[in-house]
Amino acid sequence: MFLNPALGAALDRISERAEDVRRAFTPGTVARYDDVATARPSSDFTLDPLAVSAADDLYFVTRNQRGELAYTRDGSFALRDGRLIDGEGEPVRGFAVPGNELSDLRIDPVDEALGRATDPRIDRDGSFVYGRVTIDPRSGVRKTQRVVAGRIAVARFPAGTRLATTDGSRCIPPPGVQPQLGIPGDANFAALQPMHRERSRVNLDESLVRLQDAYIAFDALRAAEQAKAHLGKTTMDLVK
Repeated sequence: MFLNPALGAALDRISERAEDVRRAFTPGTVARYDDVATARPSSDFTLDPLAVSAADDLYFVTRNQRGELAYTRDGSFALRDGRLIDGEGEPVRGFAVPGNELSDLRIDPVDEALGRATDPRIDRDGSFVYGRVTIDPRSGVRKTQRVVAGRIAVARFPAGTRLATTDGSRCIPPPGVQPQLGIPGDANFAALQPMHRERSRVNLDESLVRLQDAYIAFDALRAAEQAKAHLGKTTMDLVK
């Protein structure tokens, strides 16, 4: 049995609207449809020193296993095997040395292997910082040295750029559109908010209304198709 194309499109719309409802509960996600997007994002304080929120027009840079770049608003970062990763487990990109090319940010491998890296955090200027614990071999005095592993990169797109997203977290620009890259807190990019987690950019109440509308539209189409089929059957019976 083949589904009427109009009914198939209506079912797709229900699925898409349901995705926006689910995204309303996930930090840092963006809406699929502009009509359920929040006017201005907000953030909540958290005790997580690796969580940060960015200014309204900025995105963090990540990459997948194929090396493809993507952009996210979700600054709920974490450490895995010494690497700084985003909420989806993808590496966070930044500059290990000022003026250097983009690279995955990570704790020094030797510090990681020796277990002497402590208290990792992200500062307002995007610095990925941790403490390197050392012990003086003569005195036995324990010291902690501040180490900057790199600075998180942020991206800004030309005004009016519409980013595509499939999961609400990772965003991709249209073909041919390149972002302006930089670091937080310099002359062109606003500083980050450390220990803050951005809320979802999806308005829950509005997304529920739109989901209900999608169901109503589907029911109306289905009723129309059933009436059409019934009318066709009646006509065939009369012809017989």
